[in-house]
Amino acid sequence: MAEGEKIRVLIVDDVAETRENIRKLLQFEADLEVVGTAKTGREAIQFSQEMNPDVVLMDINMPDMDGIAATEQIRQKMPHVQVVILTVQGDANYMRRALQVGARDFLTKPPMADELTAAIRRAGVVAKEERVKNVQPHSVPAGTAAHAVFAGRASQGKIIMLYSPKGGTGCTTLAVNLALALHNEETRTALIDTNLQFGDVAVFLNEQGKNTILDLAPRAEELDPEMVEEVMIRHAASGMHILAAPSKPEHADKITAEQVSRLLQYLRQIYAYVVVDTTSYLTDVTLSVLDVCDTIVLVVTQDIPAIKDGRLFLDLLLTLGVSQSKVAFVMNRYDKRITITPEKVGENLKQEVVAVIPLDERVVIPSVNRGVPFMLDNKTQPAARGIFSLAEALRARLTAQESGDADQPAKR
Repeated sequence: MAEGEKIRVLIVDDVAETRENIRKLLQFEADLEVVGTAKTGREAIQFSQEMNPDVVLMDINMPDMDGIAATEQIRQKMPHVQVVILTVQGDANYMRRALQVGARDFLTKPPMADELTAAIRRAGVVAKEERVKNVQPHSVPAGTAAHAVFAGRASQGKIIMLYSPKGGTGCTTLAVNLALALHNEETRTALIDTNLQFGDVAVFLNEQGKNTILDLAPRAEELDPEMVEEVMIRHAASGMHILAAPSKPEHADKITAEQVSRLLQYLRQIYAYVVVDTTSYLTDVTLSVLDVCDTIVLVVTQDIPAIKDGRLFLDLLLTLGVSQSKVAFVMNRYDKRITITPEKVGENLKQEVVAVIPLDERVVIPSVNRGVPFMLDNKTQPAARGIFSLAEALRARLTAQESGDADQPAKR
């Protein structure tokens, strides 16, 4: 977002007092501008087209057309406009429906002031980014299977590597839920499992027993969009594309590091984000992902072995000549009762803490066992909010890298 440029906000609620309270709250924020208010869903659609906001704050329960239907029409007509749902309903079904039609966030009324403004700012960054992308030309020929994926994107997609040098830190859980948080119609996301012997990405999404990376990697030099479309697993609930690990551990030897590298670099031409789950062992395949990725999400927990291994990995990056600016440091399963805080660990590792994912066993473990990621049906829970914060931080970081590093020499 250009410096000094305000985020334009449209407030939609059938209660006049609520509209006015939100307007008054936002008027004290120098970077936010309320461009209008609407009292019905139909007015929201009309005013969005007339006022061209960046963000719409949308109530769900309205007399003529509910906020979910209005959101769907706004997103169809103006894809760059981001919608933040506000409702007294904390129902997971409402939340799922809202996200399916393209809502950016979902807040329960009355939201805390800092929670509301943070959600608007996150959505505003995405809106400005999408507004720019939608006016830039792209080079993918119409008629290909990837044409719709490329539409509105002039730059290559970003490869996000999820890595932990210590097993058992929840790396796969973060990879699956992060990919879902990043995935929408404008930023299509692919989730790739490169733990070739014992990868569990497909299990986490209840999509095992279908095509795997073995169906694409050996053909890395002859890929085309139709082939990718045919092989990738389409997750039924979200529409996100998945490339699972081989069904048998012994098949891992049939895939080389060079094939994985070429495959990922091809996929970044098709998808806005390619999220890669990796094994904790630094195999040739894992190192090939490290070479081509745009950012490394380094996952640690609050135990000393995980922190020690994180330090060793950062030291290794220096040896390999990899800039630590590529690292996004994340603390998973944060428990306030433990005195090892994210701030202390970040200070020790000399890494900024990008996101903290709270310990939320009552939600996370059942979601894994059911094969239904919590980002799909428990988005208001603490762990889900942590994932969403991570996704938005990565979006902002990768956008900044793309604009700021254009003239910088390439690094390993």
